[in-house]
Amino acid sequence: MAGQGSTGNVIAALCSFFIPGLGQLIQGRLLIAIVQFVLAAILWIVLLGWLIHLWSILDAALWKGGRV
Repeated sequence: MAGQGSTGNVIAALCSFFIPGLGQLIQGRLLIAIVQFVLAAILWIVLLGWLIHLWSILDAALWKGGRV
């Protein structure tokens, strides 16, 4: 997948908007996808899941591709 600003990153960010970690999963980053999904699920219980949700969206959008 290409770098920051690419169509792939935009699609990944949109996916993360709906489900935290889904964008990272699409980018092939399984571990961070699981971490973000689980953290968001836990923190939504105390209404702080939006922090992880936002982190997930920005991480997917700004990922440059380097190491997986």
